[in-house]
Amino acid sequence: MSETTQIPGDARTSPARVEAILLLVLASAQFTNIVDFMVVMPLGPQLMRVLTISTEQFGLIVSSYTISAGLAGLLGSSLLDRFGRKRAFLTLYGGFLLGTLICGLAGNYYQLLVARMATGAFGGILGGMALAIIGDVFPEERRGRATGVLMSAFAVASVIGVPSGLYLGTKLGWNAPFLVLAALSLPILGLATWYLPPLRDHLSRSTPISPLAQIVETLSRADHLRAFALTASIMLGGFAVIPYISVSLVSNVGVPEAKLPLVFVTGGLLTLIGSPLIGRMADRHGKPRIYRIVAVFSIVCMLLVTNLRPVPVAVAVVLAGSFMLSNAGRMVAALALVTSSVAAKRRGGFMSANSAVQHLSAGLGAYLGSVILSKPLVDGPLHNYGKVGLLSLASTLVSLWLVGRVGPAPATVAETAPDGASPLPTPAFSD
Repeated sequence: MSETTQIPGDARTSPARVEAILLLVLASAQFTNIVDFMVVMPLGPQLMRVLTISTEQFGLIVSSYTISAGLAGLLGSSLLDRFGRKRAFLTLYGGFLLGTLICGLAGNYYQLLVARMATGAFGGILGGMALAIIGDVFPEERRGRATGVLMSAFAVASVIGVPSGLYLGTKLGWNAPFLVLAALSLPILGLATWYLPPLRDHLSRSTPISPLAQIVETLSRADHLRAFALTASIMLGGFAVIPYISVSLVSNVGVPEAKLPLVFVTGGLLTLIGSPLIGRMADRHGKPRIYRIVAVFSIVCMLLVTNLRPVPVAVAVVLAGSFMLSNAGRMVAALALVTSSVAAKRRGGFMSANSAVQHLSAGLGAYLGSVILSKPLVDGPLHNYGKVGLLSLASTLVSLWLVGRVGPAPATVAETAPDGASPLPTPAFSD
């Protein structure tokens, strides 16, 4: 990176300040994206009651987003490296904003299902593009920390966004959180338009090929396939369990719906503190090692949560919050490793494809969970959640083996500045 970078208003700032601004904009966009995706899950008891839908239909609401995101990610893997990162990010975020608005305007189960698919087509790839930007800007030795900061958006979403969405959903109806999110996303889109650099350096390092050939190349490289397999094992295991935590806490543990926000506040606070620390430890001690440590902790939490019976609310909140921390923490180490496993010229398409794998695996996990689960009565208990935990356990054990087979891509002279700083172009803030 050059010593200074031009920003709007002819001011000058240090590379560290530029990186901080980038992270703030990306994290703000991720906040709205994550709240949009997450708020559906704790709204599960209300959606099942108000829309009169079954556990399997609710699972389809969750998985429709992820499946749509997966299919869009496959298409994006052939296109996104043909554009500057800024242009691609703004297009995806604009589409996400419109999709969220459509969710808020949906009037029944089928309209909501279609709206979730539309939102997933854009929002699902957004996280991968944010990680591609981090991969372009931050060198390997600081990528874990930057990923940890970006993942902190999950924590803030849990502490502020999801409880607020639940409150709005309870008071004003389940549509309200989506309408508010659409309104919040508009100024963030403006900030991203103003502050994000174009990041077009990867265009000069790539050789144009047909979209089909690019998909084949992305999906056929052995190093890519190992990274995709790691992502798939993590997401399938996590999302077999995650969408049904709220339903289980209400139906099996006896936590009142009004107390559910405590779960997300606790988990969010733990993640807000833990994610950056896990990112720093991953940079310092190695991403595979830290992943394994956190993943083992997640297994313990996962088995406890899926086999939980009536306990004091405080115990349920701590256990569920700890599982949220462990799941987010292992994703910090894994995503930092996966982002580093591909060369910069392929990173946009690769991260789009990885988002496709991520969301298809999450959708498959959510669907498998819904098939295993049984809830015959609206007010009755949720059966077979422990079996879902065993499925998640098996998938997580596979990931512990796979993480050792994913390594960083060799750096090239073009991709690394002489002083190891991030390769932001100058001027950076024009497109």
